[in-house]
Amino acid sequence: MPKKSERLTPLPAGLLPLLSQPQLETYYGVSDWQVIQWIKRGMPTRPFAGRQRRFDLTEVEEWMARQAPETSGDGKPLLAVAAT
Repeated sequence: MPKKSERLTPLPAGLLPLLSQPQLETYYGVSDWQVIQWIKRGMPTRPFAGRQRRFDLTEVEEWMARQAPETSGDGKPLLAVAAT
């Protein structure tokens, strides 16, 4: 009988698995509290069995890019100056 590792098949092209919250925390190196805050601010989630959520990494990365502050060419954030 083949080993479990030998039974793995690659995903079809363009298909990515949905990440669980702990996997997303590990990917971004943040706490569960931070992920919950992102969800409250509108980060896209996918419903899953029970009360769980899953995250499409492509959608999350697009959301993160829209949330990122504008930066100058050197990577430093641009500061808005109030007009007086």
